[in-house]
Amino acid sequence: MVEVALSGAGMDRRVRPARQPWRLGLGLALLLALGLLLTRAWPRGVPVARGDVEIATARTGPFRDVVVGRAIVQPLQSVLLDASEEGRVTQVLVKDGERVEAGQLIVVLTSSQRAQELMARSSEAAQQLANLATFRGSLAQAQAWLRREVTQAGFEVERSRRAHERNGRLAATGFLSPAALEESADKLALAERLLAQLQADGREELRTREQSVAAMQRAVADLDRRLAAMRAASDGLSVRAPVAGRLTGLSLQVGESVRSGHRLGRIDSLGRFKLRMTLDEFHLGRVREGLAGELLHGGRAHALRVSRIDPQVKDGRFTLELVFDADPPALQVGQGLDLRLTLGDPAPALLLPDAGFYADTGGAWAFVVDTDGRHAHRRPLQLGRRADGLIEVLGGLQPGEQVVVSPYRAFTGASALDLQ
Repeated sequence: MVEVALSGAGMDRRVRPARQPWRLGLGLALLLALGLLLTRAWPRGVPVARGDVEIATARTGPFRDVVVGRAIVQPLQSVLLDASEEGRVTQVLVKDGERVEAGQLIVVLTSSQRAQELMARSSEAAQQLANLATFRGSLAQAQAWLRREVTQAGFEVERSRRAHERNGRLAATGFLSPAALEESADKLALAERLLAQLQADGREELRTREQSVAAMQRAVADLDRRLAAMRAASDGLSVRAPVAGRLTGLSLQVGESVRSGHRLGRIDSLGRFKLRMTLDEFHLGRVREGLAGELLHGGRAHALRVSRIDPQVKDGRFTLELVFDADPPALQVGQGLDLRLTLGDPAPALLLPDAGFYADTGGAWAFVVDTDGRHAHRRPLQLGRRADGLIEVLGGLQPGEQVVVSPYRAFTGASALDLQ
């Protein structure tokens, strides 16, 4: 069978062979066979043995916003002991770990330089005290002299007044001339002026002497304060316990030199403790001071509360401190304990176990098992809070669906898994 094509005015004829249907069918069959072969040869996902992975079912239940963590027992209060002066250890009176009372002598230090300075200051203070005594003696003498001179001058004024009064009576009867009366009046006026001048000069001299004594007293008081400070510094060489407690960290030896500011040890409170706990930085925004905690110890539950939060994150974790609401149990400093910290009230939610997949994906996605149970495909998820070994699922899963929750490090780049 041929096809005839006519074109142009000249009726140009071209003869083409006719299409054969059996060849077209053969080509389609070959394509189908090739596609089937490629489908069987290309795997649907990374092959994984079912026994090598952990599969969990998403289920509904109460989400208890509780964090379980490890805490370390520490003393509630610690007072640091630092050397306030440079010196040499001459006595160590308390051993490390012993109990001390407030004011108890712990370590005795000596300093020859400080002793010499104290002697020099003491000598200077004694000299100033002697000078002050001399000034006070001079002031007392001046006051006594002034009193005598004022008394004598007052006596002269009184005698001149009496004489002038007698002269006045005599002049009135004509037995004394006016010139003699005028002379007696001049003597009285002179005695009065001399008394007033003596009193004024005496007051000025006493004021000057009193100012000198006051200045010397201030100098002596300043020396006394400096001498007291130096004695206190010398007493600081003898280290005493500021509070009662247990002495720890003391490792001094007799004869050892100690510099100013050197840490000698510390005193920990007895029978009073706090717990230091580290948590994942995920919980930093949810923890606040006053949150309740619980410690199970010795068959009893002990209530705690968060007293301080250190927001500095190190290696993905931050630190907080908890104190007991009542008397704490018998604990040892440095002891490790498990406690529960309540971040919120229980609420219904869709839950998944808090397993290794979260660390590898950050909770952004997970491998969800198909209904046939043979494959798991990557699916984006919306996960919320993590507490008490569970994760709150906010979206991306339905109750009853199964999820591969073991770590994904071996197949992080895969889009699907073949479970064998």
